[in-house]
Amino acid sequence: MPKFINPDNIPSPFANYSHAVEIPTKSRILFCSGQLSVSLNESIPEDAESQTVLIFENIKAVLKETNMTLANVVRINTFVTSREHLKPFMKVRDGLFKSPGPASTLIIVSGFSREEFLVEIEVVAAATD
Repeated sequence: MPKFINPDNIPSPFANYSHAVEIPTKSRILFCSGQLSVSLNESIPEDAESQTVLIFENIKAVLKETNMTLANVVRINTFVTSREHLKPFMKVRDGLFKSPGPASTLIIVSGFSREEFLVEIEVVAAATD
């Protein structure tokens, strides 16, 4: 089981994430490439919240291939194209991860490979067998 690190002698995280996560020895570690909000029929939702939901559905599919779930996620790196997309992303993330959440970084970027993409998410997951 990962150990979520949130020391009492530094400020608490701003949201549902942990300052660090320690992965136990002999764990399998999965690095998931940045996922964008493309459905199987190649449609792309228009708003950040819907894009985030679809991205996490795609991440779940990747995790399932290795017998993992979102419960195995120990780190989330998120990229959004505007501050206005922060709250919709966090609403979805907070509904998927119980507290304490995975270690997390959230960055505002100027854009992605296609203009309609508003959010990109990559994760690191770990499991012990």
